[in-house]
Amino acid sequence: MELSATLLALCGFALLAGFVDAVVGGGGLIQIPALLVLLPQMEPVTLLGSNKFASVWGTAMASWQYTRRLPIEWASTLPTILTALLFGFLGARTAALIPRDWFRPLVLALLLAVLAYTLARKNLGSLHAPRLGRGASFWLALATGAVIGFYDGFFGPGTGSFLIFAFVGLFGFSFLAASASAKLVNLATNLAALSFFISHGQVRYEIAAPMALCNLAGGYLGSHLALKRGSGFVRALFLLVVSLLIARYAWDILRSA
Repeated sequence: MELSATLLALCGFALLAGFVDAVVGGGGLIQIPALLVLLPQMEPVTLLGSNKFASVWGTAMASWQYTRRLPIEWASTLPTILTALLFGFLGARTAALIPRDWFRPLVLALLLAVLAYTLARKNLGSLHAPRLGRGASFWLALATGAVIGFYDGFFGPGTGSFLIFAFVGLFGFSFLAASASAKLVNLATNLAALSFFISHGQVRYEIAAPMALCNLAGGYLGSHLALKRGSGFVRALFLLVVSLLIARYAWDILRSA
C-alpha cells in the first residue's frame, strides 16, 4: 500500500477512534492496531508517540465540548487528575521492572466484573446523583487517580473505560457526566505522556498531524452525539467497548498460552 493510501486509511481509523474515545474511551483499541498493521516498518515507540499526538486533539475537543455543556464535578475530577499524573509517571517507571503479561489475566477478570455489574444494574448511571460528601469525594478521588493513573502508565488499554466505571459506580455519576470527567483526566495524562514523546523526537508529524485533524473531528462528533443522546447512549457504547476489550484480552491470553 503506497503512502498516500496508507495515510488515508489511517485518517479514517483516527476519525472512528476519536468518535468512540469521546464517548466512552477505548480509541486506542482502534488507532494503535491500525498504526501497527499499516506501518509495520516504524519503531513501536514512534508509533506510540504519533498515536498520542493524534489522539490528544480528539480528547481536547471532547473535553472542551463537555465542559461547555455540562456542569463538571471538579471536587472529584481535579484530585483524580493530580494523582493520575503522579502515579502515571510512577507506573511508567515501574513498567521496566515487572512483566506486563502478568496484568492480562487480572485486567480480563476486572473487565468481566465491570460488564456483569453494569448489565445486572439496569439503572446504573442513568441519573446523575453524586452520593458522597466533599471530604469523602476528595479522598476517594485521590485513590481513584492513583490506582488508575498507575495502571495507565504501566499498561494502559482500557483506562478510559475504568475511569468511567469508577465515576459511575463509586461516585454516583451518570454515564454522561462520568464520560466528561474521564475525558478531562485522560487529557491531563495524555499531555504528560506526549511531552515525553515530543522531547525525545518520537512523533512522525507528517503522519500524526493529518490523523490529529481527523481524530479531532471524531472527538467533536462523538461528544456532540453523546450530549444529544444522553446517558443511555453512552451506557450502550460503554458495554460494547468493554466487550471488545474482554475479547482482546482473552485472545491475547490464549495466543500466549
